Amino acid sequence: MLQLSWSQFDLAVEAITERYASHSFTGVYGVPRGGVCLAVALSHALALPWLIEPKEGCLVVDDVYETGQTLSSIREQVDATFVVWMSKVPPEWWNAATTTSADEWLVFPWENVDRASEDEGRYRFSRSILP
Repeated sequence: MLQLSWSQFDLAVEAITERYASHSFTGVYGVPRGGVCLAVALSHALALPWLIEPKEGCLVVDDVYETGQTLSSIREQVDATFVVWMSKVPPEWWNAATTTSADEWLVFPWENVDRASEDEGRYRFSRSILP
């Protein structure tokens, strides 16, 4: 289990801001729940509006890319740029501030550390049941 800190979050925001400072976006949309903190921080850093829904030409952000289901569904709806703080696979059509192991359970600074083991157990159990 990898517990991430607010300092690491700030470094990721800085890295993403540097990468996209010269880009023109319509705003920043954060995938609920994990992407909202990142979206708010980036909207301030990039001086862009925070969006409550994805729009054409926006920056779509999330905390982690695991299976790709969430971002892929948004990608089908809008032409946007996609970035995550942590990617568990090498980025293809999205970008990542950091890439980590697919097996690593991540605990983000805004999450309850005491409940992380329970969350991990439920997640892994949900992925082990065959249809």
